[in-house]
Amino acid sequence: MSQPPERAVPTSTDVARRAGVSRATVSYVLNNAAAVRISEPTRRKVREAADELGYVPHAGARSLRSGHTRMVLLPSAHTPVGPLYNTFFNELQWALRRLDYTVVQYGSLGLDGDKAARAWAELRPVAVISLGEISLTPHGVNVLKRSGAKAVITLGPQRVAGAHALVMDQREIGCGAVSHLIERGRRRIGVVMPEEPGLALFSQPRLAGARASAAASGAHVESVPLAYTEQSAAALAARWRSLGLDAVYAYNDEYAMLLMRALQDEGIDVPGDTSVIGADDLLLGRLLRPRLSTVRVDLVTGQRLAELVDRVVRDPGGEPERHDLMGARAVPRESS
Repeated sequence: MSQPPERAVPTSTDVARRAGVSRATVSYVLNNAAAVRISEPTRRKVREAADELGYVPHAGARSLRSGHTRMVLLPSAHTPVGPLYNTFFNELQWALRRLDYTVVQYGSLGLDGDKAARAWAELRPVAVISLGEISLTPHGVNVLKRSGAKAVITLGPQRVAGAHALVMDQREIGCGAVSHLIERGRRRIGVVMPEEPGLALFSQPRLAGARASAAASGAHVESVPLAYTEQSAAALAARWRSLGLDAVYAYNDEYAMLLMRALQDEGIDVPGDTSVIGADDLLLGRLLRPRLSTVRVDLVTGQRLAELVDRVVRDPGGEPERHDLMGARAVPRESS
């Protein structure tokens, strides 16, 4: 049985012929070239011709012509970052897409430092947004820039020479939670430290903020390990009275809800015996009984970060900037 003949791949020449314009016009329209003025009817005619033919521009060829892609590389997170940060990153991707960038998530598990930078550079991205799980070095930033990356942006507590820094100071969250508990008269405060791998990037700075707040008022802070399982929460609740703690900041709302239920099952009154506060202000926490106190984390919008990427790509020669990405404030409810 003979195989059906392969269909020819449509080219920009085919699009130009069908639309009745030049190949250059097709290129300008489909690459969203802002420097060339083309009427809206012509743009519509070119796009309709491309759709009818099933023509898609060749990203590799476009990269060779321009020296870089329109690709923004976003290394995928190794750790569960929670609903708040997922919403932020989704908003960022939509905003970048509206600015005509292609967002590529890169699985970087097993890579670190300069090895990660070299792997990312192979794709010739125009920008890289590193989430802080990979410890970029100044050398790695230089490797990315020499490969054509016009913007290298890090998210995390520390700056890296040569990169723009979006600082997410997690200490503010721990400080805000414990300050609230101290204001409520609590003096012996547990701070949940998740046992899940990778979360130390967030939990350690939050613990440092909690300790700083306690030290200023003479309160006592004790780190309390907890895995995100019912069994671990039940085991911690069973020995809670022996710890002598009258309050707990439970890392985030999910751990707080898990632990609060276990404490209630153990007959420990919340907030009478133990005050509980989480972080992230999830809707589910407001539906509990008692309603969960929390720390609301105010992130800048993904749109703002996308605009920063676009600005740096267009003008890459400026000095690296530092921007605060978040603020935090306690939201008192019934659990504290």
